[in-house]
Amino acid sequence: MRLTFSALIAGTVASPAFAAGGAFFSLTNTDFIVLMAFILFVAVLIYYKVPSVLAGLLDKRADGIKSELDEAHTLREEAQMLLASYERKQQEVKDQADRIVTAAKAEANEAADQARIDLEKSIARRLAAAEEQIGSAQAAAVKEVRDQAIVIAIAAAKEVIAKKMTAAEGNALIDSAIAEVDAKLH
Repeated sequence: MRLTFSALIAGTVASPAFAAGGAFFSLTNTDFIVLMAFILFVAVLIYYKVPSVLAGLLDKRADGIKSELDEAHTLREEAQMLLASYERKQQEVKDQADRIVTAAKAEANEAADQARIDLEKSIARRLAAAEEQIGSAQAAAVKEVRDQAIVIAIAAAKEVIAKKMTAAEGNALIDSAIAEVDAKLH
């Protein structure tokens, strides 16, 4: 096979030399010398197994590329799994945040309702205290008015009695009051 390959190459390379005319297989023909040097070069390459070494290097390189592609594929799958995991975690965090916001709104509504109830109770207590103070002030005013009326009535009665009563009538009233008190005490 190698020999056939070499002959094919030599034939293709030598075809322009045949067209030149003259004796081709002569050492004076430069084309023939170049062809012989080329065939010798190819023979040396084949003898030292350079094509198989090159094929081995290419196969090794291909295996390296294949292993890198497999590793890249594995890394891609891991990255996709990691991305899916992070997306799930993100969704869980979002759901948890939504639950927290909902709970906070519910707590805020409850706190507002409780504050409203407490405010209504406080207003009711203050109204009751104010009504009690008003009632107390009214009772105090009525008592003061009565006391004042009594003082005025006593002063008026004293004046009237002082003008109409004589000393003998006063002594008789005092004696009757003492007797009345004595009767009530015994």
